[in-house]
Amino acid sequence: MKIGVASLGCAKNLVDTEIVLGFLTEAGHELTHDPREAEIIIVNTCGFITEAKEESIEVILDMAALKETGSCKGLIVMGCLSQRYAQELWDEIPEIDAMLGTNELDLVPAVIERVAAGERVLERRRGYFDYSQPYARLSTTGSHLAYLKIAEGCSHHCAFCVIPQIRGRFRSRTVESILGEAALLRKAGVKELVVIAQDSTAYGRDVGSSIVELLQQLADLEFPWIRLLYTYPTSLNDELLQLMAKEPSLVKYVDLPLQHVSERVLRGMKRPGSYQSTLDLINKIRDKVPGVVIRSSFIVGFPGETEEDFQQLLQFLDQAQLNHVGIFKYSREENSPAYSYSGQVAEAVKERRYHEAMSLQQEISAALNRRLVGRNLQVLMEHPSEESELVMVGRHSGQAPEVDGVVYVGRGTLQPGDLVTVRITDAQAYDLVGEVVEASESA
Repeated sequence: MKIGVASLGCAKNLVDTEIVLGFLTEAGHELTHDPREAEIIIVNTCGFITEAKEESIEVILDMAALKETGSCKGLIVMGCLSQRYAQELWDEIPEIDAMLGTNELDLVPAVIERVAAGERVLERRRGYFDYSQPYARLSTTGSHLAYLKIAEGCSHHCAFCVIPQIRGRFRSRTVESILGEAALLRKAGVKELVVIAQDSTAYGRDVGSSIVELLQQLADLEFPWIRLLYTYPTSLNDELLQLMAKEPSLVKYVDLPLQHVSERVLRGMKRPGSYQSTLDLINKIRDKVPGVVIRSSFIVGFPGETEEDFQQLLQFLDQAQLNHVGIFKYSREENSPAYSYSGQVAEAVKERRYHEAMSLQQEISAALNRRLVGRNLQVLMEHPSEESELVMVGRHSGQAPEVDGVVYVGRGTLQPGDLVTVRITDAQAYDLVGEVVEASESA
């Protein structure tokens, strides 16, 4: 059948979508980018925070409408939202023909057959999906970039988060399965391998390995760039930083979701650290990894956050001078510990704090970017600009895909996947502009 797939949410969810696409291809189905042509539409949902849930519902309803205006004969909903709210969605959106959670990836082809036969299917298995089993992923990120999911679930108990309830406890893939998949990706020409998990630094504790050992083995596969995302503050140890400093293929980029710096707020969040310990950690990272780029994310408006707590956060941003920062307004999630906390912050206050923090960080990021003007950076080309066919969009090693800025370069003869040396000529808060100095060695 002709299948259309919509993938929402984070890179970890995108990997799940790519695994499903692989199963569909193996089963002989045809994939289409145009949902109006699809006979079966699959929506892989996100259910992390309110905005993500609303987007998922909106896409489900848009796809359901194609039963009337398109070729759609069946709508399958899967992923985090359906794992979390299966019965509610099942009861309230009768246009949904099949509902799967986060662990039924390999069941999708069989469910399609049942839907095509006129059955309405609500499928749940008791166990977890086995990410260590062999499977053929179908890349959606181009031949130059691939995400590598090394673990699933989370064993932290942050008060604002429901990921452990949705995805289960933290569980590492086997080293063999990870290296096997990585070797195939390298053979396929992938230049940038982005290593992901809910907590990447927890990798291996349950399978007799460690993230440092794994990264060293991945480095032996000779990817030009290996990027580690989602590191946990208390697990970012000296050994990992030393490897990052000495291993050429491991980009000097630390992704460190900190969430806050006020000790009082952090305790409410059930997270470690304080203002000073966090600042000490940032300084240690810079000391151990010269030239490192640091990204973090923070939550404003967490229950009980006072104006003094928020001012501490602003002071930290000013003092730490982080390269990339995401600010999120606290989302009150059912079944999370913080849902029932007293001192819920008014939406208007969250909004003001969000804009204040974002405005300050934009100034910081712009100033840091201006320091790059005149420098030569290695840039990985990704795709032509949507604004002009004469411009190519790429990223330097200090810019992670999707979440950070980009580098705009005159297109010339550049192709996606080219690694070239670019002299930076202009800088904005997020993006850079440059000109090609020379093509780097092909890798």
